[in-house]
This record gives sequence, C-alpha cells and structure tokens, in this order.
Amino acid sequence: MIVTMRFALLLALFTASLVAPAAKALAQDYPTRIVHIIAPYGPGGPSDVFSRIVAQKLSDNLKQGFVVENRPGASTMIGTDAVAKAAPDGYTLLIISQTHATNESLVANKPFQLMRDFTPVSPIYAGDLVMVVHKSVPVKTLKEFIALAKAKPGTLNYASSGTGSQYHLAGELFKTMSGTDIVHVPYKGSTGARNDILGGQVEMMFDTIATMGPSVEAGLVRALGTTGEERSPILPDVPTISEAGVPGFRASGWVGIVAPAATPKPIVERLNAEIRKILSSIEIKESWAKQGVTPLPMTAPEFGAFIGAEIDKWAKVAQTAGVKIN
Repeated sequence: MIVTMRFALLLALFTASLVAPAAKALAQDYPTRIVHIIAPYGPGGPSDVFSRIVAQKLSDNLKQGFVVENRPGASTMIGTDAVAKAAPDGYTLLIISQTHATNESLVANKPFQLMRDFTPVSPIYAGDLVMVVHKSVPVKTLKEFIALAKAKPGTLNYASSGTGSQYHLAGELFKTMSGTDIVHVPYKGSTGARNDILGGQVEMMFDTIATMGPSVEAGLVRALGTTGEERSPILPDVPTISEAGVPGFRASGWVGIVAPAATPKPIVERLNAEIRKILSSIEIKESWAKQGVTPLPMTAPEFGAFIGAEIDKWAKVAQTAGVKIN
C-alpha cells in the first residue's frame, strides 16, 4: 500500500512537471485565432461602447482579433447561456454587468450559475447613475420629489430597461430607502425607457450618467441626484442622492469580462494582465473620466470576490422589494 501511494505521488508530480510548462506555453502563444466576446445586450449602450474599446486595445496589443458580438434577449440569458456552453479555451468570452448579479437571485430556473459556470477574468469599468425626472414634474430637488411621491402614493412611475436591470433595482432601492411608493414600468431595453422619459410618458428614471448627461445639460430632463459616493465630474452641480436626502444610498453600475469555467488559468491570467494594463493607461483614465465612467482594474480573484459581494447585495434588495422574474 505504501509503495502504491508513493508511486501515485511520484506520478502526480511527474505529470505536473509536464503540464506546467505546457500551460505556460499555451498562455504565451494565446491567442492564435479570433477571440469572440459575447455581449448579451443590444448595441449602442455604455457597456457595449466601452467593451469595444477594450476589445480593440486587446486586438492591437495581442496582434489578434477580439470581436464583440451582440446577442441580446431574455434579460441577458441568451448570450450568457451560449458562453456557458462554449469550449473553455479562451476564445469565447462574456461581457457581464450588475444585471447578471441580480439575475442570480431573481431567476430561479436559469440553465447556468454565474459563480459555478464562469471564471472571472477582469472588470472593465464602474459608472454612477443619475436619477432624472421629466421637466414637467413639479419638483426641483430630491426632497421635493420624495414629498410629492409620499403625497401621491402609487401615482408616480419610473422607467427601467427591464425587470432585474440595474435601473430597476436602483429604483427599488430608492423606494425602500426613501419610503416612497412609485410604480415600476419595465421596458424591453433602455432605448424605449429613455425615449419615454424624454417624451414625458414616465416621470422618473435611473440611467447612466454617460448616456443621460447630455439630456440633462440640454434641459430635456431634470437631474435630482447621482448614485455614487461623490459627485460626478460630468454633472458637478448635481448632488449625490445620499447628500440630497437619502443618506447612504449608492447604486453604481459595473461591467466586466468572464470566461467559461475550466478556462486554463494561464490564459485567464494573461487576459487579466493585458486588460489591467489597458485600464491603467493615462489615455483610458482621462478619456473615460470625461464620459462619466471609471476604469476598474482588479486581479481575477479580486473580481470574483467583487461579483460575489454584488450578488449578495442585490439579492437583499430584491427580497426586500419583493422583485421576481417569472
């Protein structure tokens, strides 16, 4: 028995000595063909735009194509499931966001689990949201809006890009923390929601500063507060929601990249190192700051811990608000 155990140990060590150099060589050679990055959203939104910037930089630096492909549908389920079933070889990656974290608790019968079927690669950016109302709403401050909502419970409404989206959960967190009763109006994507807040069909909406900022500056909507810890340099005159009347409120969005589970660690580490290099560049920091987002360089394990914390946070918000996706 002792001889057999020793032989097994020696065999394992010998095998490891062969595998380690092979894995290292694999990462050094990677990529040798086009890498497909699946974005489970429609084109044109902030997650799509900034992901494409990173993909282009990866293409330039690694001398191989990194192509972003939009596969929207079913609250990110279609594109996400496709990547969960893809070969774990580093040639199919997935863009994820806060929506994926919220879906973990909202969608019971998913064909995948985020922390089981994917391995974290790297976050890309974090971006605060802005709470806006149509200019016809008779309020100028957040406290006035809260007073109006409490005086007319269940009559004001707010738009989101869909049940479980970051805009939806930000609205539910606001309702809980402000003690207001505002009706959620889900849309099939953010474009319809934005069109209707601009047209006055809905009274309120949470949206990314990068997207809604120009409409605020043009006077098409009125900004009542931003969702970060500090004021946005894009909208410096707009207070945070925390300072404007709901202390402790925070609901920033984020976007990152994951790969199918069992993707070789050396490939994950190489991708992470390259993305962190891109996000740490002065060019990206300065350019993205002007657009209201912050690069978010982390190691792969740090990103994994971040995702886990987000899943826990938004599960509690959804439970408190009674949010469900059928």
